[in-house]
Formats: sequence, C-alpha cells, structure tokens
Amino acid sequence: MQTESTFDIAVFLQNLKFTPFHRRILFLSCVVTFFDGMDFLLMAFTLPYIRDDMNLTREVMGNVSAAAFLGQMIGSLLGSYIADLIGRRPVILICTVLSAILTFVTGFAHTPDLLIVARFVGGLAVGGLLAPAWSLNIEAMPKSMRATSVTIVMLGFSVGSSVAGPITNFLAPGFGWPMVYFFCGAVTMLLAVLLYFTLPESMRWMAAKGKPAAQIAPLVRRFDPAIDTSRYSAFIVSDESRVGAKQDPLAKFIALFRGPLSFITPLIWAAYFCSSFVMFLKSAYSVLFLETLGISVVNASWINSAGGLLGALGGVVLLMFTEKRGPLWIMVAPLIGIPTLLLIGSGLVDQTSAFVPVILLGMIMIGAGHSAIISMTSIYYPSTVRATGGGCASFMAKFASVAAPLVGARYFLGDRMAVLDGYLFSAAGLAGAIACIVLLAHFAKRLSGNSAQPTTITREQTA
Repeated sequence: MQTESTFDIAVFLQNLKFTPFHRRILFLSCVVTFFDGMDFLLMAFTLPYIRDDMNLTREVMGNVSAAAFLGQMIGSLLGSYIADLIGRRPVILICTVLSAILTFVTGFAHTPDLLIVARFVGGLAVGGLLAPAWSLNIEAMPKSMRATSVTIVMLGFSVGSSVAGPITNFLAPGFGWPMVYFFCGAVTMLLAVLLYFTLPESMRWMAAKGKPAAQIAPLVRRFDPAIDTSRYSAFIVSDESRVGAKQDPLAKFIALFRGPLSFITPLIWAAYFCSSFVMFLKSAYSVLFLETLGISVVNASWINSAGGLLGALGGVVLLMFTEKRGPLWIMVAPLIGIPTLLLIGSGLVDQTSAFVPVILLGMIMIGAGHSAIISMTSIYYPSTVRATGGGCASFMAKFASVAAPLVGARYFLGDRMAVLDGYLFSAAGLAGAIACIVLLAHFAKRLSGNSAQPTTITREQTA
C-alpha cells in the first residue's frame, strides 16, 4: 500500500533488482563473518600445538573447545535480543571489537584455565554477532534473495575458518601458537574501524520500530538515488505485522510461536541442533581425528581448510535451488553425506588412496548442509523479532556445539576405533537433520498466503 504521503518499504525492496548498495551490505557482512570465522576456528587448528605446549589431557582439550561454544550459546541470545532493541549496526560493531580484543588476549593465556576463560568470553562476541548480521541482510534483500544472502554471509565465516588453517601453518611452527592469535586479533580490529565508517542500519528494522521518517529516507536513497523521499511523511512495511513489537524479551519469545510458527520454530531448532553437533564435532576435532588416522597435523589442517571452504561454496549452490523449490532441497547434502560418513566410520577407506577424497566429500556435504540450514533460521519471522528468532535458533543449536567437543573428547578421541565411531555418530546426526527438514517443509507451506497488517510510521508518531 503506497499513497502520496506513504512509502512502502516492502514493495520497494521487492521490486528492486540487486543494486550496488545490496552488494555493499553483503560484502561488508561477509567480511565481518570472515574475520569472526577466522578468529573463532583458530582453536581447532592451534589445539595440537597448545596440547603439546601445555600437556593437555583429553578432558581438558574438551573443556577448552567447549568454552568458546558455550560463550556463543549465551552470546546468541544476548546479541540477538539487543539487536532487536537498538539495531543491527551497533551490535555488529561492538561484537567485532570485542572479538578482536579477546582473540588478541588469548595469545597471553599460558594456562588451561586462562585459555578457557579467554575463549568463553570471545565466544560471547561471536555468538552475539551472527544473528544481527543475518537479519541485516534478510531485511535488505529482495524476497528471492533472503535465504541465499544468509548463506553467502556464512560463506564469509566458512572462508575465514578455512584461512585459519594456513595462517596457523605459517605462524605456529616458527613463531609459536600465541603469534597466531596476536595476528588475527590485530587485523580484526582494523576491520572494526572500517565498519564504523561503512556499515549501514536496516531500514526495515527502523520502520518496524517506529524510527523517525527523516532517518529512514536517506537509506531509501542509498538503494535508489533517483527517488525523491521528501514527498513522503510515512514509511510502512506492509508485509509484516506488529507482532513482537513490544520491548520485553518474553513478548518477543512468545511471538516466535504464533500460528504456523508454533511448528516451524521447534523444527528449525531441532534441525539446527542435529546439524550443529556434526559440524562442531568436525570443527573441534577434525585435525586431531585425521592425525589419529595417519595424516600429519599440517596436512590435516590443509584438508580441513579445503573441506570447509568447498562446503561453504556448496551451501551457496544448494540455496540457489532451495530459494526456488523449497527447503526440501536442503536434504541433498546430508543425503550424500550420510553414506560417506558411514564409509569412513566402517574403517574401509582410511588405509587406502581413496581416504582423502572421501574425507573431503564428507566435509563438503556437512558444510553445505549446515550452511543451508542456517539460512532458514530467520527468514520465517517478521523484522521486529527476526534477530530474536535467529538468535534463539542459534542458542538452541549451541547446546549441540557445547556437547559436541565434550562428548567427542570423552568418546571419540584416542585410538583409531574411537575416531571411526565419531564418524558413525555424525551420520546419525545428519539423519536427524533430514527428518526435521521434511517436517519443516510441510509446515512452512502454512505461512504462504498469510496477510500481515502494515506497520506505519508518521511524523506525529515519531514526534
């Protein structure tokens, strides 16, 4: 609905082609997640060096790996809720600065206890950043690009995670593992300075929250400089309701379970949980797994980096089909991944020339499926609770990310048979994700055709 004095942001964005400003938002978000992925996954690559330096036991390695994931779990709730209150931009800036500082400080942690504390607090920053970054992109993109934009944003995280391997290989053998954290923390701080001058706020969020029209108009012109926004005294988002517009956390949480969302939200949580267990077991221990199966730490790092990068790219390709044909296409990756993991876990390939190709294929399918599942954590929610929805999904998934290194250290580290059991268990996790996706595709159809009441911002309301 658009009159002489009102401007419908929803219609405007839907009718836009992919503009240079879209590319800028997507690029900046990818750079943000690139550096956070790099900082966060450093532990997986540096853990063999830290283990040897501090003489860590399996249990302590599990605690160190789980600490950052526990921080992420808590940070995902705090950051997403605050982002729905004060905006996506300030939360992203604050979390990027904290991530830089805490990564740098990790280099000074020379006892297991200090290491655990540093990674826990660093995890708070990374966890608080992701849901606002997803929301910023979903709210800026044409509808056909929303899920794909989240996958592209997480491609940055995956590329950053993959780069952590080569950085570790370059710095740790000659300069020690602390230098890896000093370097990555310093370059992440440079990113925070860049973001301060370049990162925009979400105009969908601003309109949904009742921000003054004078603050929204400049963002409209960033997408299309030809529009004369001085003609409009009100901005609306006609494809959303005021559901979840209240400030208190309970109201926002309850809004995640209204109507069809009462089925969709638990299924998103369950699918994300299953996929996260597999993903974070791989992230925490894949280098150690491969070392146990006869591959050197350096080569294992290269393999893990390549698998992570190719998996992220596979997620983008998979989302091209999912955007047009529905979430069932997400199942393609885990359906291929399950027999691959079963083959590895059977012990039939780790002594053969086929081992590295099979390992790479398994990593790619795990990464592609996880990226695709992440893409659907926020797209079903209105702007007033979108970051909360994504953050709650991330919070639930982080139970798996905390459990994965703890369970992995107890049951899947040690000898060859324990490692093979880890791959078999991962196959079961992917099967659980598939079951949730099938149910989600059914209930997601109920959202189509639901009409939402427009959210209108007038000069009287914002005075």
